[in-house]
Amino acid sequence: MTLKLPIPARVPLLYVILGVLLAISVLPMYFYSAQIETMNRTRLKTNEMLLQNTVTRSLADDIAQHQAALHMMLANLSSSIQVMMLASPGGNAPVAEKLMTPELRAMVENFVSSSNDIAYVTLLNADAKGVSAGRIEPDAFLQRELERSYQAAREGRAYSGQPLMVGNGKSARTVMLVSSPIQYGGRFLGMIASVVDMDYLIRRLQQVSQGGLMPYVVDSQGRLVAAATPQYATGQDMTQFEIVRSFVGQGSKAQLAATSEFAVRDGNKTTEMLGTYSPVTSLDWAVVVQKPREDAYRGIYEMQRTGRLLAWLAVFVSVGLSILSARRITSPLQVLAQSSRAIARGDFSQRVHLKTRTEIGELATTFNTMSDELEQFVEDLKRAADENKNLFMGSIQMLAGAVDEKDPYTRGHSDRVTKYSLMIGAEMGLDAEFLEILRISAQLHDVGKIGIEDRILKKPGALTPEEFEIMKTHTTKGANILRPVPQLREMLPGIELHHEALNGRGYPYGLKGDDIPLLARVIAVADTFDALTTNRPYQKAHDPVEALRIIQNLSGQRLDPSAVTALMGVFYRGEIRIVKTVTQTAPAELPATVPTPTSVPNPTPQPSVAPLAVEISRT
Repeated sequence: MTLKLPIPARVPLLYVILGVLLAISVLPMYFYSAQIETMNRTRLKTNEMLLQNTVTRSLADDIAQHQAALHMMLANLSSSIQVMMLASPGGNAPVAEKLMTPELRAMVENFVSSSNDIAYVTLLNADAKGVSAGRIEPDAFLQRELERSYQAAREGRAYSGQPLMVGNGKSARTVMLVSSPIQYGGRFLGMIASVVDMDYLIRRLQQVSQGGLMPYVVDSQGRLVAAATPQYATGQDMTQFEIVRSFVGQGSKAQLAATSEFAVRDGNKTTEMLGTYSPVTSLDWAVVVQKPREDAYRGIYEMQRTGRLLAWLAVFVSVGLSILSARRITSPLQVLAQSSRAIARGDFSQRVHLKTRTEIGELATTFNTMSDELEQFVEDLKRAADENKNLFMGSIQMLAGAVDEKDPYTRGHSDRVTKYSLMIGAEMGLDAEFLEILRISAQLHDVGKIGIEDRILKKPGALTPEEFEIMKTHTTKGANILRPVPQLREMLPGIELHHEALNGRGYPYGLKGDDIPLLARVIAVADTFDALTTNRPYQKAHDPVEALRIIQNLSGQRLDPSAVTALMGVFYRGEIRIVKTVTQTAPAELPATVPTPTSVPNPTPQPSVAPLAVEISRT
């Protein structure tokens, strides 16, 4: 007799997952090593960025301090010159002559010889005359800088010029003019100007370049001030580097160091770079260092290669062991996901058929049951929604019908205005949501007539001014009746404002132009057209073409031009058909206080024009 082991009805998914994890236990080691690699890579990148930030900040501080020291030296020299000029013998001799004294000339020469960074010094009086000393002779470019600095001195300003290249060949050097005014008691006495040799800055840049960095200094326009190598010349545009463009784009806002990665193209070759700039705010300069990312992150790349090699070995081993288990898990899940997406699209006919005794099989059965119930539930909801909508629209139509029945002279008016309004709205290209609001608003636009006394509403003749004022309240009455219903809030403008006129002569508020909502402007055109083309006891129906001429004449004055154009387009395509009714007896003429339409082309006989104004107001 063969012993049969009981087959479990369901294999717990936990056991399946546990078996897969045991088979590929090497993966935790892989994830751990990847995490360590990521952490070390982040640290190495941060260290490289901090190094560049420190180098640029140090250079920027050196430049700022050197510049401040130079300005202080010039200020001290200026003060000494003032004292000597004012204390020197000569009585009332002109200041220009005092600048030529041997003592001041000796002071200028001593100032030049006091520092290797001072290449040239000139002392000028208020007449731009004076003495000078130095190791170089100013060329045309330097002479223009001297003129600018002198003009700045006359305005009481210190001046720091643009870096210039002077000399030729091996004697060429980069210099910059710095000047300070000489003043006493608010009086301009002259200027002391110094030409600074930028060799000190180049030496500092060369020291930095020994660490593999490419350092240089640019001005606010991105032009080169100084570089560690003669590869770039002073004044050369360096904005081909993105890091320089970033500094120039910041302008005076650049106050802090910034580091970024960017690409440099040299012909068909592209080099990825890491660069940092630190602004020298006192000069509107920036110290920039950059380095190929391959060099900057060399340690990172080596660590990545080693780590990835070991990781790939672990992956190849684990994939072979886990592929079968993975398929048994992922395939059912994919089927469930596809069916779920189908349900999300509204297709409830999808069912899941899986042959598995795990929790996924039980989930599939539950999923199919849920799909059946959802399909039935959605069908019930759709049916209930359709019934509610039909009930709502039926209630609206009954309410509108009740209003029309109360006013025997406008029976069917609400239905016709609704039909015309929807035609106009569709012709104007209004969206479906707006058209649905328009449908309900037009159907209920005269609901306020429920609150008008029958003696006025059913009066066969012309209304007195007092009765007309009461009749005009049907717009606000209708809005007040429906305002407590939140679902009808969007329809209120069409009910309350369909008798407003573009020229401000409408009611109830006398709104003008675009202050009148589009909903009310569309209904106004439809309302007017129906008023003109139907028989009333006080007005004979106009021919539709004649009615359109009257409406066109009101376009831009009382009625919206775009809505009028839409009505004419619909009519002349034959979509509006007017059924003529029996003409009733016309009443007495209206009081003179009731407004009448302006003149129109080919006007109709006078007896039908006066009732027209009341009809438009009473509908």
